[in-house]
Amino acid sequence: LKEKIKQIHQKRHQVFGCRKIYNELKGSGLKVNHKRVERLMKEEGLCAKAAKKFKATTNSKHQLPVAENLLNREFSASQPNQKMVSDITYIPTDEGWLYLAVFIDLFSRRVVGWQLSERIDAQLVCDALQAAMLMRGKPKGVLIHSDQGSQYCSAGFVKQVAHFKAMQSMSRRGNCWDNAVAESFFATLKKEAIYGQPLGTRQAVRAQVFEYVECDYNRTRRHSSNGWLSPIHFEHNYQQRSEVETV
Repeated sequence: LKEKIKQIHQKRHQVFGCRKIYNELKGSGLKVNHKRVERLMKEEGLCAKAAKKFKATTNSKHQLPVAENLLNREFSASQPNQKMVSDITYIPTDEGWLYLAVFIDLFSRRVVGWQLSERIDAQLVCDALQAAMLMRGKPKGVLIHSDQGSQYCSAGFVKQVAHFKAMQSMSRRGNCWDNAVAESFFATLKKEAIYGQPLGTRQAVRAQVFEYVECDYNRTRRHSSNGWLSPIHFEHNYQQRSEVETV
């Protein structure tokens, strides 16, 4: 059991604590008490790395029109494509910064669209939104929530939101808790895939982000909000239930 705990702890770059490791073990079919997991981790000196302090990336000091906070911290959804949250973060490489924009479906916490760029501009979020909408089959009426960054207030992004017949919502200025799910994802990404790793070229970091988002986070990383299922597994179960109810 200690070896299994060590393997999970190492695989997750030493960021998983007792509760998450317990649920990984439980999800693999192993019957174990969470107090035992906690005790064994203490014996081995295993603990979770602390998250780094939040640092704002987008610039909300502008005169562009802002949208009302329609989401209002209601970070749950009854089905896919109801609500998406978005944000931008920076990732260091040995060739300079890369900027990552993501769109996360609040139903399953799945990253449904993302884009990396050397420029932190409106095109970055426009491309990420387009990727999300195309992947989801161009759903209508989606609530798109972000902060008040100039990228999200730009005429180009506002026009694209309207093109997809979506609704725009924005956090209160300077209040990161109004977009806590996106902030949490970035903290997870950086702890599990960026921090503690050697800097690489921009091309190498792009591949690293793709591997984490598409192969790890969406497919295998368990979420407490999903009953400790991965986003894709949670959506798959929902789809199966919907098909049974339709029949």
